[in-house]
Amino acid sequence: MPFEWVVALRFLREGRLQTALIVGGAAAGVAVVMFITALVNGLQANTIKRVLGTQAHIVIRPIEEVARPQRDAAAGESVAARVEARAQRLRSIDQWRALEPLLDRTPGVVAVSPMVSGPAFALRGDASKSVAVLGIDPARYDRIVAVGEKLVAGAFRLGPDDAVIGKELAKDLGLAVGDRFRLLTAETGTPVTQNFTVTGVVDLGVRDLNRRSVYVAFRTAQTLLALPGGASQIDLKVEDLFGAEELARRLEAQTGLTVESWMRTNEQLLAAINAQNLSTGTIRTFVALIVAVGIASVLVVWVVQKRREIGILRAMGATRERVQRVFLLQGAIVAVVGSLAGSLLATAMIAAFLRLARNADGTPLFDTITLPPWLYVAAIGGALVGGIAAAILPARSAARLDPAQAIRM
Repeated sequence: MPFEWVVALRFLREGRLQTALIVGGAAAGVAVVMFITALVNGLQANTIKRVLGTQAHIVIRPIEEVARPQRDAAAGESVAARVEARAQRLRSIDQWRALEPLLDRTPGVVAVSPMVSGPAFALRGDASKSVAVLGIDPARYDRIVAVGEKLVAGAFRLGPDDAVIGKELAKDLGLAVGDRFRLLTAETGTPVTQNFTVTGVVDLGVRDLNRRSVYVAFRTAQTLLALPGGASQIDLKVEDLFGAEELARRLEAQTGLTVESWMRTNEQLLAAINAQNLSTGTIRTFVALIVAVGIASVLVVWVVQKRREIGILRAMGATRERVQRVFLLQGAIVAVVGSLAGSLLATAMIAAFLRLARNADGTPLFDTITLPPWLYVAAIGGALVGGIAAAILPARSAARLDPAQAIRM
């Protein structure tokens, strides 16, 4: 075994209590960093999943119409022009069928689903509810919002006269799978009504959505909402969630349409995520500094305690570089052993947390919290770098000792 390894391990064995304490401190620091990182990542993943589980990552809509005065005032005169608000009518995306294959081929886009959506009344007997009609292609839309996974009854099947409704709406109208109800729309001068059979009841996780969502076939919605051959919006699902805004801006410049990402429509959620990341980074930094200071302080004590031994080693021919490497190696050993123990401790803490953290009904508080492999690698690598960095000053102090003075002390 190399000289530096022999001396470093011997010093560590002789100071067993100090070694155990600093290894324990390093392990606790690594465990806290890993646990907090995994917890925050799991919290963000669950929050994003619940928020975006009912909406598209990017939505493409027609350009908004802007009302303008009929003429500008000439020089020396004033015009009291009355500007009427734009008509509240459903409009289709121009040339949306030609746009659809272009979006399918766009890098980063996972799924594309056109939709026709608009207001209506759901009627059954004397009961009526204001609802939002969502005309979709089930196969395409299920890749955007996994409606099939949210069913509480029936199937996600949409024929010309079929409808899938939210569970709160089903309760309000007294509907079950197989029951019939009517949808009434007034997009034209003559109201349009059509009977539908409930083929599925869905729980979207948001009570308001469950109370007003009615999914029907795409072509059926075109007829109901007086938008033949049209699509009121195109929903996209992207591969990189946090790159959605950049992709939306590129698509807006490319198509000339109104393109909104989830990052724009959920700005408060994004601000909360950024605040969590900042807080987690601050905690990780301070914990790492505390561990590094602990390792450095123990190594300084070892330098003081081993002055005589260091002097004897120098007198026997050990160079300053070799003495310095001894203490750098001690810092690395303490860091690696502590990070390995901390990784095991963090794994146990996550398992215990998932077992104990439950909702009031006994279901898990989080869908999943994992410690990815990169986190283990980062923890061990970061601890190694921190341990060596913490050992630099004590190592230099040991290397600068004068052999004669050290032996006399």
